[in-house]
Amino acid sequence: MTADAAPEAGARPGADTADGFLRELAERLPGARVDALTRSAYTSDASIYRVVPRAVVEPRDAEEAAAAVAVAAAHGVGVTARGGGTSIAGNAIGPGLVLDFSRHMNRIVDVDPDARTATVQPGAVLGAVRARAAEHGLTVGPDPSTYSRCTIGGMIGNHACGPHSVAWGTTADITERLDVLRAGGQLLGVGADTTGDQDLDARLRDLRDGHLAAIRTELGRFSRQVSGYGLHRLLPERGFHAARSLVGSEGTCGIVVGATIGLVPVPAARVLLVLGFPDVYDAASAAPALAAAGALTVEGMDAALVDALRSRPGRAQGVDLLPPGGAWLYCEIEGTDPADAEARARRVGRESGARWEVFTDAARTDALWSIRRNGAGIATRMADGREAWPGWEDSAVPAENLAGYLKDLHALMAERRRQGTITGHFGEGCLHLRVDWDLTTDAGIADYRAFIETAADIAVSHGGCASGEHGDGRARSALLSRTYSPELLGAFRDFKRLWDPEGLLNPGILVDPAPLDAAVRPGPGHDRHALPMVTLSADRGSMAGAVRRCIGVGSCRNATGAMCPSFQATGDEVHSTRGRARVLGEMLRGETLPDAWRSDEVREALDLCLSCKACKSECPVNVDMAAYKAEFLHRHYQGRLRPRAHYVLGWLPLLGRLASLAPGAVNALATRPGVARRLSRLAGLEPRRDLLGVAPRTFRQWFRTRTARAGTPGTASGVPGKTSGVPGATSGVPGTASGALGTASGVPGKTSGASDTASGASDTASGERRETVVLWPDTFSNFLDPSGARDTVEVLEALGYDVVLPDGPVCCGLTWYSTGQLGVARAVLGRSLKSLEQHLAAGRTVVGVEPSCTQALREESVELLPDSPAARRLARQTTTLAELVARHEGDWPFGTLDSPAVLQPHCHTEAGPGHGAELQVLKRLGVDTDVVTAGCCGLAGNFGYEPGHWEVSQSSAERELYPKVRAADSGTAIVADGFSCRTQISQGTERRATHLATLLRRALTTGRDTPAQPESAGRDTPAQQENG
Repeated sequence: MTADAAPEAGARPGADTADGFLRELAERLPGARVDALTRSAYTSDASIYRVVPRAVVEPRDAEEAAAAVAVAAAHGVGVTARGGGTSIAGNAIGPGLVLDFSRHMNRIVDVDPDARTATVQPGAVLGAVRARAAEHGLTVGPDPSTYSRCTIGGMIGNHACGPHSVAWGTTADITERLDVLRAGGQLLGVGADTTGDQDLDARLRDLRDGHLAAIRTELGRFSRQVSGYGLHRLLPERGFHAARSLVGSEGTCGIVVGATIGLVPVPAARVLLVLGFPDVYDAASAAPALAAAGALTVEGMDAALVDALRSRPGRAQGVDLLPPGGAWLYCEIEGTDPADAEARARRVGRESGARWEVFTDAARTDALWSIRRNGAGIATRMADGREAWPGWEDSAVPAENLAGYLKDLHALMAERRRQGTITGHFGEGCLHLRVDWDLTTDAGIADYRAFIETAADIAVSHGGCASGEHGDGRARSALLSRTYSPELLGAFRDFKRLWDPEGLLNPGILVDPAPLDAAVRPGPGHDRHALPMVTLSADRGSMAGAVRRCIGVGSCRNATGAMCPSFQATGDEVHSTRGRARVLGEMLRGETLPDAWRSDEVREALDLCLSCKACKSECPVNVDMAAYKAEFLHRHYQGRLRPRAHYVLGWLPLLGRLASLAPGAVNALATRPGVARRLSRLAGLEPRRDLLGVAPRTFRQWFRTRTARAGTPGTASGVPGKTSGVPGATSGVPGTASGALGTASGVPGKTSGASDTASGASDTASGERRETVVLWPDTFSNFLDPSGARDTVEVLEALGYDVVLPDGPVCCGLTWYSTGQLGVARAVLGRSLKSLEQHLAAGRTVVGVEPSCTQALREESVELLPDSPAARRLARQTTTLAELVARHEGDWPFGTLDSPAVLQPHCHTEAGPGHGAELQVLKRLGVDTDVVTAGCCGLAGNFGYEPGHWEVSQSSAERELYPKVRAADSGTAIVADGFSCRTQISQGTERRATHLATLLRRALTTGRDTPAQPESAGRDTPAQQENG
């Protein structure tokens, strides 16, 4: 029977197993969540374990937390406290009541610069505390790589450390006072010499005095000995520090609802010294001396991690900066000023005997640290794509024994035919290891357990233990008996009972643990290979494998960056990328969510996903939730009626074509308030959104009349000295007459480029060799806002290119893809490829105008048509205008612009090549650019027009986009290549945004001083925005 199916899950033997617990919880705490969707999202953390809770409460204050704990205690239900859920040991999941402090109890109460302390609620994010402390020249010493989303309460619970603990101490070292709830609801102020309860103080002293020898000889032997309870902090010589004795207790003794922690001064200057060694053993051997020399960090990594990073397209930034070697150490060196820090680092480098490099600039230093920071995620996929897992993570030995320990560990891996990646805090002897275990079969899990038990014995033989940080949890609690004496294990049990007599707090952790291979999340029989419509090529066509990409590191919970906008707007775990991955995993298991692809709960979890693809680029394991959502919607609505918005927005290419037949009438209706509102409701759209208008003349119509005016090849194109871009067309007009998405020439049977050479180039009348490029006339640029496409033509021709359009109707299929109408998307894309056959065969570059469509040609085309050589060619030959201009080596026809700019990069561009080309072009134009870094604009294609999405859509824009646009003066250009971005900006601010092509068109030194006025779309739409 599964934990979800058992009604008594999370309760002690003999406890109330009826629904009384849930009823009373709902009565006392109306916000308690007992639905299957929420429970599914909380089944795991960043570990390999899965436990389904009975209920989740997100307390708003200590009183609500106490009420929840009291209800659970009254019914004998276990309670697990949770912060950011980034634990890799399985200590933030439980079968009873889960208290998530991160959503509401996240306030920084006070920072006292004189006392150098910070007082916080347990859900306060470390990164936010560091930022607040930095205002006073202070910081938090322990800084795990998850600092942007891990919480102070979680750090206290699992004894977090991080790179700087070698110099500034661990979480236990900085803990001054804790406000702690006991299982009965009693609130204690636990400090340096008292628990706040005299009777408990006396009992703890008696416990300590009864085991003094064992505590003194077995605990506190080296800085990273975290396994077990910190009883050594109760020793008389340590001042009976009750608060610090609870650090690392993982919520098994009390639940932290407030904390005061110590802060350290920020160094005056720091530089990064990177040392390259022949192998990881040499690096480990060098680490203790570097720590003794005063390095603030001594972080190690092996070549396997770098190889894994190099295997990820676009993710290897910083790798080329590493000095030669097979393993590396990152040593941060401080100084009184930058010159002093650099001189010290160079001295340490010279004395190390290694290959070394000193980095002083922030950009390169951050690129290097990102390798180490994202190591936990990167390491979950080996260079060849195999899955790797945490399990033997955070083991530690005295630093001087690390090299020998590593050799024995590698021997075990060779014996077991396992491979993995190694990173760690080498200066303190702590390792992070991800190994390619098979956790989907009984045999693989048995091999996993045997490996872990042997590895634990090896660590102990080198004077170490299973945990050097982040607690023991489900992964390591069962190994305590291999580490400590029976006497000390008995003392641990007594310590737990003094604090939690009924054993209700985080049951199964540290004391009376379950086997380490119980509740493994992948598990046998759950690797269901449903054949997807989206190929999921990176996961060999397995939806289960794709969902397993998420190992829970929680980057999607960052407050900054692009991922994940729906979580940033709601703070709800369900609406994070990780939460959705957990929900999809539960759907595939068919236990908690038995309705599979028809599940309304899964649909709800995916509903607020903007399909912005930020997870594809910012998630260290490249989770692609947009693809998973498209696949789910396809299956969910297969053979069923869809929401009206799916038909309206999904079939926008067809509706755009129809509307373009009578644009005046369409725009008149769209601008009439009462009519527009009724039309929105009839179409199932968000009524607070302005309806889109259509351009009076489509881009194809403009292109056709323009080339017809230009006449024969070689005549003027509207840019002095440039040709028309219609070589080789029999009729003098590129394209064919007919097509559902517009026509190019109006001459049936004629094709463009028939006489162009195979190289994709053509000859002008003067004999000049010119390259022909194909402009992709996407739906948005063709029907809704042609200005960017028109200016793109002008720019391309000014650069010396001949521009042609596809020979027939084309569409990338994105609107159907994003609404899950994958069969239609595949058919439309296949038809479009036929219109490009000659161009692709000739090797011509396809230039995209709309970023989402351009990225769809590069990525989704191959995923939808994996067996199509034409789709693969299209993906290779597609480029953005910015990329083409950035790599242009010929004459530069552009002048400089005086105006600064705010740049809103398109989120789908960020998921692919990024906005580097845009910045390069703008810099060359002399534009001082302020980049919006918060990711998606919030409209996100169909998302912002669907009902129920208004608040998230606006919240996403208000994070950074709207404020920057509103703050920009009238002389600042607002640059946004995406039609959705320009629409969101125009509807949410008083400003108008423009395509990069329009800015380039303005800068043409060979063209008109002022470009033609944009064609009206019958309303205040992007077609009327800043275009000249």
